[in-house]
Amino acid sequence: MESSKRKNAGFTLIEIMVVVVILGILATFLVPKIINRPDEARITKVKNDIKAIESALKLYKIDNGFYPTTEQGLSALIEKPDMEPIPRNWKKGGYLNSEEAPKDAWGNKYIYRSPGSDGRDYVIISYGADGKEGGDGMNADIKSYDLQ
Repeated sequence: MESSKRKNAGFTLIEIMVVVVILGILATFLVPKIINRPDEARITKVKNDIKAIESALKLYKIDNGFYPTTEQGLSALIEKPDMEPIPRNWKKGGYLNSEEAPKDAWGNKYIYRSPGSDGRDYVIISYGADGKEGGDGMNADIKSYDLQ
C-alpha cells in the first residue's frame, strides 16, 4: 500500500518536459511584447508631460493675458521671467512642480516656441529617443498639436 503512494507522489520526466515546452512557447510570444513596453511607457510619459505643460501654459495665460515667449521658454512656468513681457500676475510658486525646465523621457529638454507654427499660440515638441528633429518609431517627434 505504501509503495503505490510513492509511485503517484511525484511528476514524471515527460510531464515536466511538457510543462517546460509550454512555458517556452508562451515565452516566445510574450517576451517581445514585454521588451517593447519601456519604449511605449516613455512615449506615454512624454504625451502626459506635454498635456501637463499645456495646462500650466493655459493657467499662465489666464493670469497674465499672454503665453511666455520663445526666449522666456518653459522656465517662465517655474521662475518669474525678468525679460519683456514681464508677467504682472505671475503665480507665486510657479505653474509647474519642478525646479528646472521639464525634460522628456529620454532626458532632453522640451522644445517650446511661441507663437507656434500655422497660427498656433505655441508648440511643445519632444524630438524622441534620438533627440533630433524628424525620425520614425521611437525617434519620431511628438508635438503638442498632434495630441489633440
